[in-house]
Amino acid sequence: MPCGQRAALARCLPGIPLKHETKPVSPAAALAALRPSACPGLVRVVAARDGGLCRIRLPGGILSAARARALAGAASTHAAGVLELTNRANVQIRGVRAGEEANLSAALIGAGLGPAGIDAASPVAQACAADELRNVMLSPLAALDTAAYDTTALAAALIDMMRREPRFAALSPKFALQLDGGERLAMLEHPHDIWLAAQRRGAAVRFVLGLAGCPTGRPIGALAVDDVCASIRALLHAFLDLAGADKTRMRDVLAAHSPDTLLHRAQRHGEFALLRDDALYAWRRTASDAGMRLGAHALNADGGGYVGAQPALGRIDANTLRALAALAEASGDATLRVTPWQGVLLPNVRARAMPAVLERLRALGLVCASADPLARLVACTGSTGCAKSRADTKADALRLAALLPAGAGMHLSGCERACAAAHRAPFTLLARAPGQYDLYERDDTATGFGRLVAPDLTIEAAARALAQRPRSTHDG
Repeated sequence: MPCGQRAALARCLPGIPLKHETKPVSPAAALAALRPSACPGLVRVVAARDGGLCRIRLPGGILSAARARALAGAASTHAAGVLELTNRANVQIRGVRAGEEANLSAALIGAGLGPAGIDAASPVAQACAADELRNVMLSPLAALDTAAYDTTALAAALIDMMRREPRFAALSPKFALQLDGGERLAMLEHPHDIWLAAQRRGAAVRFVLGLAGCPTGRPIGALAVDDVCASIRALLHAFLDLAGADKTRMRDVLAAHSPDTLLHRAQRHGEFALLRDDALYAWRRTASDAGMRLGAHALNADGGGYVGAQPALGRIDANTLRALAALAEASGDATLRVTPWQGVLLPNVRARAMPAVLERLRALGLVCASADPLARLVACTGSTGCAKSRADTKADALRLAALLPAGAGMHLSGCERACAAAHRAPFTLLARAPGQYDLYERDDTATGFGRLVAPDLTIEAAARALAQRPRSTHDG
């Protein structure tokens, strides 16, 4: 570990013997001693079967071409050159080599991929705490699509508010907020600890507020736009008051306390201007068209818009990321938008350039059409990269793609944690052993993955069982 980083760790992590250890202590190990967590981050590189795992949070899912190149370079230099797009619109680097964790984090921070105001000389714990407060998910079309509200500036203000409040460093790295502006493309099924969805009322806009769920659920009230930051600050303080040391997510607090208890507690922490009216509880977010995540789509009167694609099963190599950066510069606005469907959008592509961009994306091996079976498959890292997985889910998903019935969607999970899908998929294959799975179907009356349809199936048997199921509105 470089001397400067050793000194920074010694200052911010007292009680951890760094000066005289016989074996170097990585920043990740030191942070784990301070605050145990299995959630990877920019500085918190966690161990996996295929090497270290580093997660880079991208506010709004936005990644400039220059930073995409820096990310690809860091993955090649300090890791195996393999990256994954996540279901929270972030990017993670797999296979980080032992002893390279600090160098990787420093390279990423130096490229501007860390929190604002953090540089390579910042204390490690400070960088880690700031990084873990950036879990605010937007639509990949934020500021691009005609919507009730452009959420980009408000998201930045929320992140800045959380970083400035020292107490919020106690929030779990998994604690997440969703800010929905009403765009035509948005992931509405992922549950968040707090969600906000724009609602137009005549010429005015307010944000409907919900807890431990998503904008398809029942709200608890609404906030005026100007009251959002102060009210969310009060709500976060109330959450920490009630959470204690053993409750890290909003669902945990609501299991022990009523929503009204939480809301009354928020009143003690400053302005909490919750609006309530009868019309609010009948409100439901308009459905999003998931078909808009892939292919070419016009947003402007001149036919310009964006092109969407996704790497097979969310995994991409460094060279492909570099190629995407070059394509974004040549044909778009030099940015990429990572999506919560483990895909990517190239925004602001001119109408006449769209066919060539689509052809280039296909040549790179990316999925560009919803009809492609790989567009309807989600799989976790599997046993090649995760010690908890009971099967090689990535390889099994590729086999299943050739057998998948038209229109069916499937999630393959190596264990009960379901890391690859934050929402409940239409069908789930849960691994029992290598090549053996239990088949579940989504059922709103059941918990977990849904209702068990058939146990102990091979991939081929699972495809046959799926083909025999009646098609439903859950599919696709």
